[in-house]
Amino acid sequence: MHKIAVIPGDGTGPEVVVEGLKALDAVAAKQGFKYETVEFDFGGDRYLRTGEVLPDSAADDFRQFDAIYLGAIGHPDVKPGILEKGILLRLRFELDQYINLRPVKLYPNVPTPIKDKGPEDIDFVVVRENTEGLYAGSGGFLKKGTPDEIAVQESINTRKGVERCLRYAFEYTQRRNKDNTLTLCGKTNVLTYAFDLWERVFEEIGAADYPAIKRDYAHVDAICMWMVKNPEWFDVVVTDNMFGDIITDLGAMIQGGMGIAAGGNINPEGVSMFEPIGGSAPKYTGQNIINPMAAIGACQLMLDTLGEYEGANILEGAIVSTLTKLDDMGAGRMGYSTAEVGDLVAQAVADA
Repeated sequence: MHKIAVIPGDGTGPEVVVEGLKALDAVAAKQGFKYETVEFDFGGDRYLRTGEVLPDSAADDFRQFDAIYLGAIGHPDVKPGILEKGILLRLRFELDQYINLRPVKLYPNVPTPIKDKGPEDIDFVVVRENTEGLYAGSGGFLKKGTPDEIAVQESINTRKGVERCLRYAFEYTQRRNKDNTLTLCGKTNVLTYAFDLWERVFEEIGAADYPAIKRDYAHVDAICMWMVKNPEWFDVVVTDNMFGDIITDLGAMIQGGMGIAAGGNINPEGVSMFEPIGGSAPKYTGQNIINPMAAIGACQLMLDTLGEYEGANILEGAIVSTLTKLDDMGAGRMGYSTAEVGDLVAQAVADA
C-alpha cells in the first residue's frame, strides 16, 4: 500500500492533479497495487484565508507518507516568494529532498524549437543538488537602503552534500544504462572553490566505485550551448543547485515546453515530492484547457521512485501513444480538454 499526500495547490494545479490521479488509478488497476491519498490544502487560498503558509507540523505529517504529489504553487494575490519559499523550499529542506531529478525527453509528435532534432536526439536526465549552494539562504545585507549598501549571497557546498548528490547521479546513470556517461556541469575556471570540491569528489568516487561509468566535464555556459546544438551528447548531467535550476528550464524548452516537463524532489531515504515544473497559470483556471501531460509525467516519475517500475513503464508508454495520436500537445489548442487528454492516457494504460 502506497500512501500519497496530494497538494493540488493553486491556479490550474488542481485540474492537472485530477488527471494525474486518473492515470495513477488506471495503472494501479492494471498492475494490481493499492494506494491511498490524503489531500492537503496548502497554497495561496489557504494563506489568504488564514495567514498561514505551512503549519509547523507539516514536515512531520508528510514523513508518514511514501510520496507527495504536487500540482502547482503560485497565487496572483500573494506576493511572489512567500508561497515558493514557505512551501516549496521549506519542504525540500525540511524533508531533505537533496536531489532534483529532471528528465529531458522529447516524445514523438511533440515539437521542439531545435531544428533537425528528434526524440532519438533529446533524451537525457539532469540531477541537480537541491538543498545547498546559493539557495541555502546564507548571506545578508550591510548598510541596507544606503548608497553604501552591500548584499552578500553565499554558495554553501559541503562534502557530505556534494558526495551524496554525486553518488545518486552515478547510481542513476548505472541503472539508466543508456550511454553510461555522467557529465559534471560546473564552472571550475571561475568558481574555483566550490567546483574544485565538486570536481575532486566526482573523480574520487567515480574512479573508486563506478569505474564502468564514463566521466565527463563541461562548464555551464558550454552546456547551455551544447544542449541546443548537440543534445544527443548527454546521458546524465549532474550539477549544483543554481546551475541545475537554469539548465533544466532550458531542457524543458527543448523537450517541448513546460506543459510536458515533470520533475521530482527526491530523498532516497525518505519522502519525495513530484510535480509538473510549470507554474500555476492562474489566468487559465477553470477553463479546462491546460495540458496535463507534465502532471501525468510527474506521476510516472513517482511510480518509478516508489519501485513500481513496470507501472511506470506502462504509464510512459501510454503518454507516448497518446501524444502520437494527437496533432498538437497543447490541450486547448487541439480541441481536447484537460480532462479528455487525461481520459485518453487512462484508456491507453488500460489497453496496454
